[in-house]
Amino acid sequence: MSHDIYQEPLVSRYTSREMQELFSERFKFTTWRRCWVALAEAQHELGLKLVTREMVDELKAHVEEIDFDMAAQKEKEIRHDVMAHVYTYGRQCPKAEAIIHLGATSQFVVCHTDLIIQKKALQLVKKALINVIANLAIFCRKYNDMATLGFTHYQPAQPTTVGKRNTLYIQDLLMDLDYIEHLEHQVKARGAKGTVGTQATFLELFDNDHAKVRELDRLVAAKLGFAEVFEVTGQTYPRKLDMKTAETLAGLGASAHKFAVDLRLLSNLKVQEEPFAKKQVGSSAMAYKRNPMRSERMTGLARKLMGLPANFAATAANQWFERTLDDSAIRRMDMAQAFLLADAILRLYINITKDMVVYPKQIERYLRAELPFMA
Repeated sequence: MSHDIYQEPLVSRYTSREMQELFSERFKFTTWRRCWVALAEAQHELGLKLVTREMVDELKAHVEEIDFDMAAQKEKEIRHDVMAHVYTYGRQCPKAEAIIHLGATSQFVVCHTDLIIQKKALQLVKKALINVIANLAIFCRKYNDMATLGFTHYQPAQPTTVGKRNTLYIQDLLMDLDYIEHLEHQVKARGAKGTVGTQATFLELFDNDHAKVRELDRLVAAKLGFAEVFEVTGQTYPRKLDMKTAETLAGLGASAHKFAVDLRLLSNLKVQEEPFAKKQVGSSAMAYKRNPMRSERMTGLARKLMGLPANFAATAANQWFERTLDDSAIRRMDMAQAFLLADAILRLYINITKDMVVYPKQIERYLRAELPFMA
């Protein structure tokens, strides 16, 4: 790690290796190559004579062998990242060079790669979310009959139980899980749609055989792991999907934020708190303090995540006609950020709920102090 340039804290401090790898340059560019393989193989299988089995096999053999330096140098020269990688791949696959990206536009590889990453990232989020729900379920069963003071308006209300209170967080997370599973079914392939969604380039290649072009659309999607294809697109898949993805992740952030803030308030009362490590330092000046730094960090990360949907809504709203390029820079940053933030939040949530601490005597003391006012 360089100490001389800015490092993204989400990567250097907070997130899992699995999520980081999904948004890495290596995964992106090898997936571009898998998209080109899928296209060439489908074209060959549908009888396009320009594409031979030997060419397809050559492309497959070099998917993982990316010369990143060559691609970067070529991009500086031609100012186009996709064509720089077409060039680099072609240098490694001289027999197949002429048919790489045949009939496609840049968004064929860019969109499908984004969609593949989102599918896999949602699976990681879902797995972590289920882990949190399981931890909370164990906690709720353990403390299902431990009476505690309930609060409304953060004023003493009626008694509840520690277990019952924490089922509220489970219910929120189960709703998030339902939304994520619904979203997973909305992530479809862009398909082989050509430059503006008319499939004109592929119709030309297949001599206006509409049935073959429709099958190309389906076959490419299947080879990339998609069960469904968007019926119509412009140059890109609908940016409305990105907006819904961001909203779903932000909803998860809101659930985590509520839990974290509640726990911070309870820790001030010393009735329930996050785990505190044996050698953990609470404050540089006040070492005795038990600052709830994990739930505080969760709150901050969730605040950032909850703010992202507005960017995606603006991008979807400004996707002029078939496509405009002002979606590119912001999506490069914010889609990765949204998933990395969700990952970081869930890692904290798992950590806290695994060993959450309850103080029964303190709970009883607060409850007894308020009982006379409830008579």
